[in-house]
Amino acid sequence: MSHRSASDKPSFQRRKVLLGLAASAALALPAIGFAQSPATAKINTTKLAVTDTEVTVGQLHSATGTMAISETGSIQAERLAIDQINAMGGILGRKIKIIQEDGASDWPTFAEKAKKLLESDHVAAVFGCWTSASRKAVLPVFEKDNGLLYYPTFYEGLEQSKNVFYTGQEATQQVLAGLNWVAKEKKAKTFFLVGSDYIWPRTSNKIARKHIENVLKGSVVGEEYYPLGNTQFGSLINKIKLKKPDVIFADVVGGSNVAFYKQLKAAGVTAKTQNLLTISVTEDEMLGIGGENVEGFYSSMKYFQSLDNPNNKKFVAEFKAKFGPNAVIGDVTQAAYLGPWLWKAAVEKAGSFDVDKVVAASPGFELKSAPEGYVKVHPNHHLWSKTRIGEAQKDGQFKVIYESDLIEPNPFPKGYQ
Repeated sequence: MSHRSASDKPSFQRRKVLLGLAASAALALPAIGFAQSPATAKINTTKLAVTDTEVTVGQLHSATGTMAISETGSIQAERLAIDQINAMGGILGRKIKIIQEDGASDWPTFAEKAKKLLESDHVAAVFGCWTSASRKAVLPVFEKDNGLLYYPTFYEGLEQSKNVFYTGQEATQQVLAGLNWVAKEKKAKTFFLVGSDYIWPRTSNKIARKHIENVLKGSVVGEEYYPLGNTQFGSLINKIKLKKPDVIFADVVGGSNVAFYKQLKAAGVTAKTQNLLTISVTEDEMLGIGGENVEGFYSSMKYFQSLDNPNNKKFVAEFKAKFGPNAVIGDVTQAAYLGPWLWKAAVEKAGSFDVDKVVAASPGFELKSAPEGYVKVHPNHHLWSKTRIGEAQKDGQFKVIYESDLIEPNPFPKGYQ
């Protein structure tokens, strides 16, 4: 990635380790003894990769390319959850084996790898994707092959598939709650929207614009998009300075964030004089950007590493014990951690690994041990969750300054489509 700084180093080292893991990812995790496991013929009637002692799942994220800065944490969190589940005895008496594939920040590659995992490897579930472009690329494959995907990223909504569980927030939970907060607390009336050029930022900003104009009675004074991996934001920053918006609303993703925030600071656009609300910068991205370049700006997420509750303190300690004291945990990383646990609960309730039975058993399940505090699976395959506003700190963490009530997921909001 271009524009790497010293603050990128931990993220880079983590990716290096993960790429090493990928080469041996098809190897089973440590063996554990099991007793009185149900017969395989009973719990696997659709020819999935389930034996008397193992069940195979897939991991499909970008370990390389511009999105690796964001997706590395998801790979780690899913592995931590699976390690913990295996240490407890696995699922229905089977230890979980992982086959890891690299989507390489390339959407056709994601589709190709998804097809391999489902049609050649016959995995029982896949934990994967980050961008909406990658999810849209694999969705037809999962629906055709009746696979099961746990997708961890906050996204634009306007989707509901029998074959996907969305463990991140949809737009009404993240975008609308964030805009309501900044309009109320900062008396914001004018907004400049900036995003990466693909479906999630464009759709999120379409929803944001409708909310700003129709509900908040504000105005959008600028809207700009840049290709994934873009590192030149000089002309954008000049436009922002000219328009002087009350709020910059940003959904720039991946490695581009490093250049965007460093160039904002270099141009004198800081929190001292400019409000900025992002829906795409978590602690993972902060590693590469550097907290000093984002300090004082705001992020709308359902999870921050600094959350003060017993579930989260335990999770952070376990994550750091496995991945090192400098490891950080962002919103999507935590949502990725939920995936294997939600799958485990549904499989055990269904008494089967069969996808249709797992899907039917999922709605209504409550995960009270979630690091974010509490989630519940909605019949629309999204999660009830809270939204929080974090103020970026110099050390790369966020100070939580606002928390909503539990918000029901509504991926098809009236008036926003």
